[in-house]
Amino acid sequence: MDFSSLIGITVALAGIIGGQLLEGGYVGSLLQSAAFLIVLGGTAGAVMVQSPGLIFARGVRMAKWVVLPPEFAPHRTIAEILQWSLAARREGLLSLEQQLNMLSEPFARKGLQLLIDGADPDKLREAMEVEIISFEEYHRQAARIWEAAGGYAPTIGILGAVLGLIHVMENLSDPARLGSGIAVAFVATIYGVGLANLVFLPVANKLKSLIGQQVLLREMLVDGLVSIATGENPRMIENRLQGYVADQRPDAGL
Repeated sequence: MDFSSLIGITVALAGIIGGQLLEGGYVGSLLQSAAFLIVLGGTAGAVMVQSPGLIFARGVRMAKWVVLPPEFAPHRTIAEILQWSLAARREGLLSLEQQLNMLSEPFARKGLQLLIDGADPDKLREAMEVEIISFEEYHRQAARIWEAAGGYAPTIGILGAVLGLIHVMENLSDPARLGSGIAVAFVATIYGVGLANLVFLPVANKLKSLIGQQVLLREMLVDGLVSIATGENPRMIENRLQGYVADQRPDAGL
């Protein structure tokens, strides 16, 4: 579980609510169900118009990656590729069939199967890169709904504020209600800007980062399989693959 996202949202909300309290306001003034419904419903509707239903539903399901991201273990992948390389060097490619039965990830299984079948290195790379492109586009389409929501939400918030002001204008005969009515109207703007910058856009960027990690793992795997197919020395393969994750070493920033 990735707690950094939860901590980040908590810190952001604490800062905003804390500032509101320091200014002499109270939390209840920020809780307006009508404004929330306008912003959230309007934003969701706009995104649904933009995106096909299946992509919208997939994007909503992908939001769980923010807290429960897919596994990213590049060093374990390198170790597996090195193990395959050593086995192929000692016993031949057919010896990798027993390794194939231990893999549950479809992409890795397909690549190793092509290697065992003696696929030409260039053809192997070509086939697997098509899979990578497809995987990346499939998930980025879903992640884009959060980016779109981040673009629509502030405008929908302004729309909510205007609707609120219209309601205020309808009650001009009661001056006592004008101040509170205007305050309520502008809460919609707060929701629009807040949701966009505290939820929608951060979620979109987090998902794109996680997708990039998964693409990197696949690129490492393809590079390793092609190197095994060409008969490259296992240590040379390991050294090259370590370059993919050089920025994760403790001294990488020095």
